[in-house]
Amino acid sequence: MTNKVLLNGRFVEEQEALVPYNDRGYNFGDGIYEYIRIYDGHFFTLQEHFERFLRSASELNIDLDETIESLTEKAEALVKENNVENGGVYMQVTRGAAPRDHAFPGPDVKPQMMAFTRSYGRPLEALENGINAVTVEDIRWLRCDIKSLNLLGNVLSKEYAVKYNASEAIQHRGETVTEGASSNVYAIKDGVIYTHPTDNFILNGITRKVIKRIANEQNIPFKEETFTVDFLKQADEVIVSSTSVEVMPVIKLDGEAVGNGQVGPITRLLQKGFEQKINESH
Repeated sequence: MTNKVLLNGRFVEEQEALVPYNDRGYNFGDGIYEYIRIYDGHFFTLQEHFERFLRSASELNIDLDETIESLTEKAEALVKENNVENGGVYMQVTRGAAPRDHAFPGPDVKPQMMAFTRSYGRPLEALENGINAVTVEDIRWLRCDIKSLNLLGNVLSKEYAVKYNASEAIQHRGETVTEGASSNVYAIKDGVIYTHPTDNFILNGITRKVIKRIANEQNIPFKEETFTVDFLKQADEVIVSSTSVEVMPVIKLDGEAVGNGQVGPITRLLQKGFEQKINESH
């Protein structure tokens, strides 16, 4: 049984979900996307994701005639169509199909929207035991705050991680740690959580926002300031977070144990708080 894909407002079979050869997303990576998690048939942080989606469209001057309400209707209809209980919705918009030219096309060219679902469970074993990560130079463009389709730098970093049997690549510009190939990064030292400030060098993750709220509720200091690779490697605990991996402990970095090589107490507190947020969303 195949899932239906939402393509420009219509449900189509996966094999029919085709885009023109001159779509600007295909030619230039000229578009944006979001990925929203579903737990037990309920969306998690849906509004925050679509707020960021609309912001990304605005930053790229994509004239997206959508609201949070209309996007929500589309996502809910797709999830119902595919009967997804646990998994997620991927939604993407490109600037549209037009003759290949770097400059924007005229107003007659309309954005193209596509969305699909995936069904899968939570990464419980990794959340319990932790993952390995490696560090790699951040070679991406300077507008990482936009969730654009330009992900080649992320792809190369992730492939580097796979090459060294790691689950994530933690990127750094010079000595400054930015974020993972598909995650935000946190160093925990002496009971304080450190993470890169929300500027153009990182994506302001939705899970990052949830972790910040949990830290504030638990009275755990949460400092949004830059830190170095050396600081990261001397941390007591290291976490990466994203919509898919939630609050994921890193127990080994570049082949060396993080802290005592075990999942730490603050990580466990954050995981417990995240579990509560999931339950509250039902």
